[in-house]
Amino acid sequence: MSATALATDLYQLTMMAGYFKAGRHQSTRATFELFVRRLPLRRSFLVVAGIEQALSFLETLRFDASDVAWLARQPQLANVPPAFFDYLREVRFSGEVWAVGEGTPVFANEPILRVTAPITEAQLVETALLAIVNFQTSVASKAARVVLAANGRPVMEFGARRAHGLDAALFAARAAYLAGCSGTSLVEAGQRWSIPLSGTMAHSWVMSAVNEIAAFQEYGTLFGEHSVLLLDTYDTIAAAHAIVDHRLRPAAVRLDSGDLQALSREVRAVLNRGGLSATQIVASGDLDEHEIARLLAARAPIDSFGVGTSVVTSIDAPALGGVYKLVEVTEEGRMRLVMKTSTGKATWPGRKQIWRVMENARAVRDVVALHDEPPIEGARALLERVMADGARTSRPLPLAAVRASCLDRVAELPPDLRRIDLDARYDVQPSPGVTAAIRSYRSTRTSPIITP
Repeated sequence: MSATALATDLYQLTMMAGYFKAGRHQSTRATFELFVRRLPLRRSFLVVAGIEQALSFLETLRFDASDVAWLARQPQLANVPPAFFDYLREVRFSGEVWAVGEGTPVFANEPILRVTAPITEAQLVETALLAIVNFQTSVASKAARVVLAANGRPVMEFGARRAHGLDAALFAARAAYLAGCSGTSLVEAGQRWSIPLSGTMAHSWVMSAVNEIAAFQEYGTLFGEHSVLLLDTYDTIAAAHAIVDHRLRPAAVRLDSGDLQALSREVRAVLNRGGLSATQIVASGDLDEHEIARLLAARAPIDSFGVGTSVVTSIDAPALGGVYKLVEVTEEGRMRLVMKTSTGKATWPGRKQIWRVMENARAVRDVVALHDEPPIEGARALLERVMADGARTSRPLPLAAVRASCLDRVAELPPDLRRIDLDARYDVQPSPGVTAAIRSYRSTRTSPIITP
């Protein structure tokens, strides 16, 4: 599952070669920030995920000898000085990273992650950092919406078979749990991160048995109090009656097709009349936050949900437009703030910090400030230093603790942002320092130079 330094785009390597030939690979230090220019449709906030994997990638970054030999044979690099390939063999990430904590809600134009390093190192890691953080943040953001729609009822992530590959399935399970899902069906994710596992049975189990009740009995005998019986292979209501008639006592039954609102009512009535009021009803089958909200608004007696495809693919917003842009350059002791001014893709200059202003335990606005501006009274700093000199500054938190923090942070958002049926907006302001830097750059079209 670990990526090598070849997990990058070719143009990162051609730029590295250019910096090397110009002698800037040692003399120039750069700061890049990873952020999202605008929120996807139907997203009022994002939930940060992927920072842990991003740090792992940076810690282990290196080119193997075979990688370097292969690169040296590529025609696009034919004119590169041989010494560049010797340099690649020694490349390690030696920089500093600041990042927003996983599980934290963020908004457009807020730096999620900030890298300061020799310019070649900072350039090389762009592709991998974007791939990691964009995908996992997309999944976590979708999962957070599904969890909000469920309104306290457990949501299990069931999406491995619909993910875009096994790596995607694994990290989607992590991101979904981080954002509030109660567990996963993917065993490897459970083993790796202690995520609670959940599973029922497949229709094939029922279909392979002599009859449906035999399938239920055999399963119940083996799994006892953990039995969740799938009712919809043939006739959902008939299956519920059979469970009662044969005195089975499953922990739960699962509905996976049909009119879930009507079926859940009928099944609940059958189970209650049979003395199985403690047997819960689990619903699954191409669910998303809108269908869950509809079911609960209709008071469907469903106790928990299994959600797969819509979460692991972030189906309505599958591509998060995160970018990684240069904001500051230091050469020979002189630091320049830089920005991009192209239409629709302008950036804000300088290393930055996010301040979340709180009132009565509620987030009311964010201020994006230069990193050395004074703290804002009553505000929480969101970016923390997580790597220095290429090494982590602290051990990662257990995933369960990150999940608990995420649920708390989402609960702090204004109520409109937590509604799934409203495309609400949150106030994010540039600070006076950022505003002044933008104005200065635009008026002179040159980088402000600051001597430390």
